[in-house]
Amino acid sequence: MSFCGPYFSVANNKSARKRIEIAERNRLHNRSYKAAMRTLMKRCFTACSDYTSKPGDDAKASVQSTMNAAFSKIDKAVKVGAIHRNTGAHQKSRLSAAVKQAIEPAAANA
Repeated sequence: MSFCGPYFSVANNKSARKRIEIAERNRLHNRSYKAAMRTLMKRCFTACSDYTSKPGDDAKASVQSTMNAAFSKIDKAVKVGAIHRNTGAHQKSRLSAAVKQAIEPAAANA
């Protein structure tokens, strides 16, 4: 009998049991994509706040590299179906706005 979450499978036949196992496998796979995506987004937001407090070429390069890494992970999560494409677009928009606010604060407010 397969183990799915905190409960044992309540499937009545072989195909239903297999679908439960596949759904659990996919859930774990999607969870890893989402977790990695959130981590990279947090790194980007942190890099933006660091650049705002202490501007410099190294900090600006850090902001750009973390944004690129986050964009890449978001695109991959959308491609494999871990998140919806509109969710991916929303998250990329959030990141872009934060980076723009950090790098060009006067232009972003106008």
